Amino acid sequence: MKEVPIIEMKGIVKVYPDGTKALKGVDFSVKQGEIHGLLGENGAGKTTLMKILSGMLHPTEGKIYVRGKEVRFKSPADALANGIGMVHQHFTLVEVFDALHNIILGMEGHGLLSKINVDKAREKLKKLMEDLNFRVPLDVPVEDLPVGVQQRIEILKMLFRDVDVLILDEPTAVLTPIEVEELFAVLRKLKAEGKTIIFISHKLNEVMELTDRVTVLRKGEVVGTVKTSEATPQLLARMMVGRDVVLRIQKPPKEPGEPILRIENLWVKGDRGEDAVKDLAFEVRAGEIFGIAGVEGNGQTELIEAITGLRRPEKGRIILNDRDITGRPPKELYDAGMAHIPEDRTRMGLILDMTVTENAILGLQWRKEFQRWVGTVDWGKAKRHTEMLINEFEIVAPGVDAPVKSLSGGNQQKLIVAREVSKKPVLIIASQPTRGVDVASTEYIRNYLVKLRNEGKAVLLVSADLDEILQLSDRMGIMYEGEFMGIVKPEEVTTEEIGMMMGGIKYEELNK
Repeated sequence: MKEVPIIEMKGIVKVYPDGTKALKGVDFSVKQGEIHGLLGENGAGKTTLMKILSGMLHPTEGKIYVRGKEVRFKSPADALANGIGMVHQHFTLVEVFDALHNIILGMEGHGLLSKINVDKAREKLKKLMEDLNFRVPLDVPVEDLPVGVQQRIEILKMLFRDVDVLILDEPTAVLTPIEVEELFAVLRKLKAEGKTIIFISHKLNEVMELTDRVTVLRKGEVVGTVKTSEATPQLLARMMVGRDVVLRIQKPPKEPGEPILRIENLWVKGDRGEDAVKDLAFEVRAGEIFGIAGVEGNGQTELIEAITGLRRPEKGRIILNDRDITGRPPKELYDAGMAHIPEDRTRMGLILDMTVTENAILGLQWRKEFQRWVGTVDWGKAKRHTEMLINEFEIVAPGVDAPVKSLSGGNQQKLIVAREVSKKPVLIIASQPTRGVDVASTEYIRNYLVKLRNEGKAVLLVSADLDEILQLSDRMGIMYEGEFMGIVKPEEVTTEEIGMMMGGIKYEELNK
């Protein structure tokens, strides 16, 4: 007798109100007790498909079956009632509540007599955490907990509701290597108990390590489903992109030159008045990529904002090419030879309602080559410049006059990289340069950063993706609570040692 899949989605179509067709007749099925990977480039439809399965979105067409029975979900509560829960990439926690009350939130029911028994809930949670070896402090406000622990709370929230199908959207994006190992151990334990896990990720090595089967989406359609044991990272990348992708970066040995950027005893305050960067000192040399690794929220953002003129340091100095630029405004820093690829492309890198051309000359509009006369832009020159960038950086755009929001995430990111390097900088600050970007654009951007390094530029790379830091960096600082736990070469340390430094243990202590 043929085994009935626990989840079967047939002919799923999703058309958004603006006419965007996110899914074009997707068939997707998952077996009970398997870990099923869901791969695809940015905009391929992975998250949309899972939001439909978890009741957050309604399909335009198509049917969903749970254990062979057709279901229609009006809301996430309906999906939960059918044993399906999703942990989103961006957490949905109430920061001032403690972990316990975040986990039970929404289970109170309706009416005066339907209160939840908090003591009973605590006991159930303690047993759950004991069984899985997956602990969180239940009485600490969420805002005081590290992101890795916050993610555990999100997962426990679903398991507390006794879900049979757990959907995880990019679950390792904010975790240290040690936390990733711990998470995978828990997922394997859940699988052994008969739970089903759908694992959405960009990271091919994690998909290869964890999953039983993988389904690949491209442009809203299923390319195929393969057994992980019969797949390779190269095959999965080709399925995602539609062509061969070079997954390894070619980085020839290079002797670095003189320091281009020097950070001397820098202190920077965070938004809440806390010391976000504490007495930091390092340098980035010509012909070198200096990487900063660490779990997000350990001072990386404040450090970059201080270097790029977006936040005033409390103490210390920032030296660019032997010139003190501490606290100087961004325009002055651009003129001094700095370029900045910001960590959030839509909030800091682009103005989405403006055209591709307007975005391509942001920060360049006051330069003589783009001015007809003082204070006015020569749009003919600006458009020719934009066309040159589109060709050189292989940016897919409807045209130079199209709104930049019409570009995919990967092409938006390539436009930012193109614009920043067209400033002819000596120092490139690249903050999360491939975040949320598809495999093909990631390959392009990483290779371009290496090209800049090979040309003698200094590159300061900040990334939450440890593989990216290890592949690209000549030297790297591991940041924890505003300080470096060590400055090392990637080949000098193991992943386990990096994970321990990311958790707050200094390099010297590891080697005692």
